[in-house]
Amino acid sequence: MLGVTRTCNEQELKSAYRKLALQLHPDRNPNNPDAEEKFKEVTEAYAILADSQKRSVYDRYGHAGVGNAGGAGVGFDSSVFQDFNDIFGEFLGFDVFGGGGRRRSRVQRGADLREDLTIEFEEAVFGTETRVTVRRHEACEDCRGSGAATGKGPTTCRSCNGNGQVRYQQGFFSIARTCPACQGAGSVITDPCPKCKGEGRVLRQRTVDAKVPAGVEDGTRIRFTGAGEAGPFGGPAGDLYVVLHVKEHPFFEREGNDLHCVVPVSVTQAAMGAEIRVPTLEGEHVLKVPEGTQPSTVFRVRNKGVPVLNTHGKGDLYVELRVQIPAKLSKRQKELLQELETTAKVSNQPLMRSLLGKVKDIFG
Repeated sequence: MLGVTRTCNEQELKSAYRKLALQLHPDRNPNNPDAEEKFKEVTEAYAILADSQKRSVYDRYGHAGVGNAGGAGVGFDSSVFQDFNDIFGEFLGFDVFGGGGRRRSRVQRGADLREDLTIEFEEAVFGTETRVTVRRHEACEDCRGSGAATGKGPTTCRSCNGNGQVRYQQGFFSIARTCPACQGAGSVITDPCPKCKGEGRVLRQRTVDAKVPAGVEDGTRIRFTGAGEAGPFGGPAGDLYVVLHVKEHPFFEREGNDLHCVVPVSVTQAAMGAEIRVPTLEGEHVLKVPEGTQPSTVFRVRNKGVPVLNTHGKGDLYVELRVQIPAKLSKRQKELLQELETTAKVSNQPLMRSLLGKVKDIFG
């Protein structure tokens, strides 16, 4: 009936029964008497095999040895009762054989909210204080979140007499389900608050102060505890999540906590060396360009990058030098370059770049 082997363990047995019970349960097959009959059979089989003594008898004598051991009126091992309740309570939401249930609290936690916030590049780097507009449900002041009119309160549910559950008899099962009238709370609001219509909450628009820490990136999510939706019937509020969108910078490009930029230099500055001023997010920095600097050389300026979020330290600034070649030359400039060409012959053969040379290019 269960499709298990003689040597199956407890977990395999329970798994096989769970699968068949959920498939054949009368609630899922209301107009199928065959399914109900098979459901009773697999339940009887499980009740026998889950009991170590009955399973031992069945192993020796077969079904004739246990007779109607799994039927109504025959005592089951208490652990078998618990297995039934675990299986059906988890998947179908009710108790079996009259198992005790607890009332569901009407009070629930409020939902979390999300708001998107666009900030400037510098605000992400240095941090900022701003405000976020939020539409959210808040506890009703008139009823203080209870949902009942002033001077009134919830009354005992007549459908379940305050138990939060209603009980049905199905075959040899006594099944307890959550009361549909009160949703398991055991009480109902007969005189709802006119302001919130019995919900205990009203919708409002609020402005929330948001502190953005230094070093955040695009897509960073900041949680503000308790700034979300108020819970129904006086329940605790959820959280507010603010998702940051950082605008691009016209000059700097960010990679982690490092900044990258490109600075143009003249041919003479690269060849003869110079001191140039490069911008940073904290002002200008004097960069010494050594004599004979090659095009696309990258220099690292330490601690001029982005602060590390929620800790100390900063990233670095990487400056790539682009040698600008004049598009148009005067007659005198041409004469000077020709004179330079006669004194500085350069072979036009391809160069082999070693790993060491690449590293020097990167770090200057």
